[in-house]
Amino acid sequence: MNNHYHLIIETPDGNLSLGMRQLNGVYTQAFNNRHKRVGHLFQGRYKAILIQKDSHLLEVCRYVVLNPVRAKAVGKPEQWEWSSYQATAGMEKPYPCLTTEWILTQFASTRSMAKKAYQKFVSSGIKQESIWKAVRAQSILGEEEFTETIKDYLRGKKDIVELPKSQRYIDRPSLEKIFPKNILQDIGKRNEKIVEAVQQHGYRQREVADFLGLHFTSISRILRERKRCKC
Repeated sequence: MNNHYHLIIETPDGNLSLGMRQLNGVYTQAFNNRHKRVGHLFQGRYKAILIQKDSHLLEVCRYVVLNPVRAKAVGKPEQWEWSSYQATAGMEKPYPCLTTEWILTQFASTRSMAKKAYQKFVSSGIKQESIWKAVRAQSILGEEEFTETIKDYLRGKKDIVELPKSQRYIDRPSLEKIFPKNILQDIGKRNEKIVEAVQQHGYRQREVADFLGLHFTSISRILRERKRCKC
């Protein structure tokens, strides 16, 4: 976890993008000032995944506190200094921003029993497979019915910048479908699909470039040329 972190947030308002920009920006500035450095601190833009609370949230909570163990940074979850595990397990006082009540109430009615059950639950998940294999449509973790409900809700909301791009374009076709072999054999049709992938489906130019084996400046040039042709 040298260049990223995992954070579970419940957002009553649709302001996640603004909040993450504030959080990462302020922290990066403070870190750079303290250590006399410049530039980015975290690896790329944040990735947001919607979680179905009643069926998947508890498993995600376990995954996050076990991530340092799976990465072999520590041997036990309580050894990772920057974790919510210690506070949730009753080993230290939680920070004001950390909510532990919901997790503990999933295990027992008394806090002492709940903390012990939580610790057992976490330790039993060390050897389990990654939950990210169950992520649907690149940004939803939940049952199929939940996924379809979210897809229906997000359709037509591509202009709402507060939503992460992966969710605004949740029903977009994959690059494999946009660029079948017959399209790749025709440069003119390929270039048309490049414009479609970026402008209609929200793919980043670098994503398209990497998929096609082109330099990203070639994608920029194609987009500029197509724009001039339409003028």
